[in-house]
Amino acid sequence: MNEHISQSRMYSPDVAARLSDKLAALPKSPGVYLFKDATAKVIYVGKAKVLKNRVRSYFTKGDDGRYQYARLVRAIADLEVIVTDSELEALILESNLVKKHLPRYNVNLKDDKRFPYLKVTRELYPRIFLTRKTPADGSKYYGPYTDVRTLRELLRSFKAVVKIRNCDRAITPEEAAKHPKKYRPCLNYHIGRCAGACAGLITTEDYAVNLRHFLDLVQGRDAELLEYMRAQMEKASGELRFEDAALWRDRIRRVEAFGERQKVEVSDPVDRDVVALATEDEDGCAALFQVRSGRLVGRSHFYLNHVFEKTPTEVLESFLKEYYAVTEALPDEIFLPFEIEDGEVLSEWLSRRKGKRVRLEVPKIGDKAKLVRMTQQNAILLLGELKLQKTKKEFVHHALKSLQRDLSLPQPPKRIECFDVSNLHGRDAVASLVCFQDAKPAKSQYRRFKIRTVEGSDDFAMMGEAILRHYRRVQKENGPLPDLILVDGGKGQLNRAVQVLKDLGLEKIPVAGLAKKLEEVFLPGFSQPQDIPRNSSALKLLCQVRDEAHRFAVTYHRQLHKKSTLFTELDAIPGIGQARKQTLLKHFGSLKSLKEAQVDDLALAPGIPRRLAKQVYLHFHPEAWSLEDDGEA
Repeated sequence: MNEHISQSRMYSPDVAARLSDKLAALPKSPGVYLFKDATAKVIYVGKAKVLKNRVRSYFTKGDDGRYQYARLVRAIADLEVIVTDSELEALILESNLVKKHLPRYNVNLKDDKRFPYLKVTRELYPRIFLTRKTPADGSKYYGPYTDVRTLRELLRSFKAVVKIRNCDRAITPEEAAKHPKKYRPCLNYHIGRCAGACAGLITTEDYAVNLRHFLDLVQGRDAELLEYMRAQMEKASGELRFEDAALWRDRIRRVEAFGERQKVEVSDPVDRDVVALATEDEDGCAALFQVRSGRLVGRSHFYLNHVFEKTPTEVLESFLKEYYAVTEALPDEIFLPFEIEDGEVLSEWLSRRKGKRVRLEVPKIGDKAKLVRMTQQNAILLLGELKLQKTKKEFVHHALKSLQRDLSLPQPPKRIECFDVSNLHGRDAVASLVCFQDAKPAKSQYRRFKIRTVEGSDDFAMMGEAILRHYRRVQKENGPLPDLILVDGGKGQLNRAVQVLKDLGLEKIPVAGLAKKLEEVFLPGFSQPQDIPRNSSALKLLCQVRDEAHRFAVTYHRQLHKKSTLFTELDAIPGIGQARKQTLLKHFGSLKSLKEAQVDDLALAPGIPRRLAKQVYLHFHPEAWSLEDDGEA
């Protein structure tokens, strides 16, 4: 039985004084408490064995005169409690209310909607696939998983082994009997990857066995599957169907190899999850290893929000409640790195859900403790990766804001486009364009240009041609324009870029030049470079963009130069025209390989007769002419 204690809002300067009447009226019963902000929005949900003691603890100042949960307490404007008959009821209600309200200050999984589940459809011949949605449609869901790569590999490799159908046909016995031609088996059936369920070529009972074998494999229990496969292999061998027997043998090896890869040192036949935790500042990471019958069948990690001001015990309890509220594959045991306050209640809740005892254990010694430590190391490592990602995001934000300030831009330059040119004394001249979106390379937006109109080594004119061609096309196609154009070079390249943009009517786009030698930044209208600290994030970002444009231009120039060098060498050989040049280039890949080729190798190139192959060889090996005269070549 639940009973609500009604309250009216009070807004005095001190939160404890403001809620003093409600705090005094709190019962000594188990239940759930909800903290609300000034807009009546639920910002925190918790459960308590004794509501009076737990709720009051938030408003008790420590020896230093501060609240333990200062940030949360400052946001509280009201509270509500719901009394329950037991602590277990309170835990279940807390879980439901957290899902409903998504309170700001509760620990929660970051972006948990992106975690996929393994879905087994509720059909006559069920299908299995990954999904990120879990509607109440009668299907069974296994997960959530974060090690998606392993799961995809499992689906790709073993659905065909146990012949689970891959099509999305809605199959009913009535339809199959009524329209037999409509459900003719597809190619997967004919190549042995499907049992032909759509055509009724397998009974629902046999298909259910195949399905169980696959799910057992996912959960690390492959003994029955291997026994079945060995029986099939022996049967095929006894009937002299040796090709079928070899097929079963290969399948057995794949399943055994998969199982060997998953073995861990704790090899008893118990299903267990191993959970560990790492926290730092406002971030946390929970790592979870799924061990089934001594095999590591799944490794997941979950980044956690709002762990600030919470003890590791509180964070771990919150994670366990949230994770096991949505997963159906409950283990027999859960290994934890330390004791938690609600251990007995959590065990009772999980046992009720599973229908049998679920134990929470904190291993101290031996292989079990080693497994927990390994999981803990993973959690620490993954949290470090999260912190690194956050540092990168902070760098990006700071760099873009600094660029806006240092270059007097109207807004942070989220889209930066940079041009560079590359040539060898005017030969094989090219230009490159690279694009950075939010300080990251947007490689689908990269462009490269063969310079068409410039004679000689005129870098300014080459830069102008590339900018003109690109933005004329952008205007024609109504494409996106950048927040900043960067050119690799000093005042000369910058002035040419400004003039071209003015001719195109794009003079409002900010432009800057970055000179290589001293990493100086030039702006239009200024004779001297800008005073930007060499260690600033803004200059580091500009250099990163410029270096990428340089790399892209030089790579393209080398490709063209390599090709043109080969063509120039071949021009001197009689009988080698444009088509045969292309053939030799494609066949040998480089001038070096072509020079090293023997006559027999050259004659293997398409369209190159032996007579011509000998001419090519003698061109690159003039010393062989003497042998030719002696009849030895």
